[in-house]
Amino acid sequence: MFDLAQLRCFVAVADELHFGRAAARLHMTQPPLSRQVQLLEHAVGTQLLERTSRSVRLTAAGSAFYDDAIAIIGLAERAADTARRTGSGHAGRVVVGYTAVAGYVLIPSLLAAAAKVFPDIDIVLQEMVSTAQLQGLEEASIDLGFVRPLHAVGGVRHHRVSREPLMLAVPAKHPLAARARIRMQDLAGEPLVMYSRSEGKYFHDKIVALFGATAAPPRYVHHIAQTHTILALVRAGIGCAIVPASGQHLRLENVVFRPLWRADAIADIDLCWREDSRNPAAATLRRFVVERWKPPAALRVR
Repeated sequence: MFDLAQLRCFVAVADELHFGRAAARLHMTQPPLSRQVQLLEHAVGTQLLERTSRSVRLTAAGSAFYDDAIAIIGLAERAADTARRTGSGHAGRVVVGYTAVAGYVLIPSLLAAAAKVFPDIDIVLQEMVSTAQLQGLEEASIDLGFVRPLHAVGGVRHHRVSREPLMLAVPAKHPLAARARIRMQDLAGEPLVMYSRSEGKYFHDKIVALFGATAAPPRYVHHIAQTHTILALVRAGIGCAIVPASGQHLRLENVVFRPLWRADAIADIDLCWREDSRNPAAATLRRFVVERWKPPAALRVR
C-alpha cells in the first residue's frame, strides 16, 4: 500500500517533469525522491513515469493515476483540517432545543450571529417545551437548551439569556384594549385563556401567583401549551390572555397588548447545558451565547 508521502512525491514530479526541480520543491534531495516514486510504482503495480537521461514524462497509467492522486491528497488534507476544527470546537454538529416563544426572536438572532462567526458548526433545531428539553439534556439527545427556569436538574448548568415582561393580550374591540395599563381588578370574572398546568407549567404558575388569593380572580378558559395558539384564541374573541411580550412579534390582527399592574411580572429564558458534555462545538456555541446574550439587570415595563 502506498502512502501520502509517495503520492506527494509523484505529483511533484508529474507537475515539474523534472526530478531536480521536484526535489527542490519538496525540500529534499533527488535520490530519496526517486526511491519514493519507485516504491509507489511497486505498490501500484505498474510504471507511472518514463525516465530518460534528458526527460521525464507520464505514462498512460501515470496520467490516469495523477487526477486520483491529487484527489486523495486533497481529501486527506481536508479530513485533517476537519478533525482539527472539530477538536477545537470550530466545526461539528450541535442539537439545540428551544421553546416556541424563544423561536420568535432569540433563536433567529442566534442563528444569524453564529453563522457569521462559526460557519462550519451545523446547528440542528428542535422545538420542545422546557420539561422535554431538560429530559433531552439528561439523555444527551440535545446539546443545548433554551428553557424557562424550572426545577434544578443535577449536572445541568444554567445561564440567563433573556428577560421580558408579561402583558395582557386582548381582542382589539375589547373594553380593556382602551386601558393604558391593566389593573388586577379589571380582570375579575373575565375569561382568561390559560397555559396548560403540565406543558405550560412555568407560565401557568406565574399567572396563578399574579392573582394570589384575590377574591375576584379571572375565569380560566381552556388550558393551552403554546403561546401562538393562546393568541389565536384571543384573536377569535374567546378571552384575554397573559403572555410574554415577545408574543407581539407574531403580529396577529385584532390583538393588542397592554402592560400589567405589576412591573415585576416577567418571564425569563435560560441557556442550559450538561456539565459533562464532550461536544467541543457545543462548548464553543455555549460560550458564544453566554458572551453575547446578557439580559438587563432591571426591566422596566413601558
